[in-house]
Amino acid sequence: MRFPASWGRICAALPALVLSTAAQAQEAPAAIPGALDRAFGSLGGTDGPGMTMSLQLLLIMGLLTILPSLILMMTSFTRILVVLSILRQAIGLQQSPPNQVLIGLSMFLSLFVMAPTLEVVNRTAIAPYSAGTMNAQDAIQNGGKAFHAFMIRQTRERDLLMFAEMARAPRFASAADVPFSILLPAFVTSELKTAFQIGFMLFLPFLVIDLVVSSVLMSLGMAMMSPMVVSLPFKLLLFVMVDGWSLLMGSLAQSFG
Repeated sequence: MRFPASWGRICAALPALVLSTAAQAQEAPAAIPGALDRAFGSLGGTDGPGMTMSLQLLLIMGLLTILPSLILMMTSFTRILVVLSILRQAIGLQQSPPNQVLIGLSMFLSLFVMAPTLEVVNRTAIAPYSAGTMNAQDAIQNGGKAFHAFMIRQTRERDLLMFAEMARAPRFASAADVPFSILLPAFVTSELKTAFQIGFMLFLPFLVIDLVVSSVLMSLGMAMMSPMVVSLPFKLLLFVMVDGWSLLMGSLAQSFG
């Protein structure tokens, strides 16, 4: 599977910015405050002095530590990984496929699902910022709009209303007015609900096989033999015969509409 060249710019934009800032810190420490002010703006407002250099660096490093988890929570990664983990449990395999394989598969399938959103982010935020025609604040705002549109399409209205009521937020005129503070927990909750619904449907055929094997063993007087050991080859055979991986990957990708 070939990925557009723009994805490389998207993935490399933030690390490149951090590395360039670190290089400037070694060569010319006195230029760091000006570079930070130009890149991120005055964090203290326009009427008074901004944050000191050390506080700005501390804030940036702190944001970078939670940035991967935040981005993964804002994409299709959560639903895909939970479904794959439930599938492994339903088949009865403890460590196969291993966690690294499941995470890698979830990441690449998430890239496939998020391709339209990433293209919008690259066109409206990354490319203009790299060309110097847009500042960092506008780039982050435009990129956030693309993720906001994806998340709002996958979020149940009931979950949005629940978190909006808990936050005592006023009625929103449109979906674009929903703030991230309400949309993020509602989106994650909806994704977990959907993942468990898909996992329940995956569990049913394997549960039937376990019940049939257990009944046969009991009727044959082989109660001491573990039904899981006997049913595992049959579950693997069923999953392979129906081309389970292709069906599952295609269904997961289509579930995002």
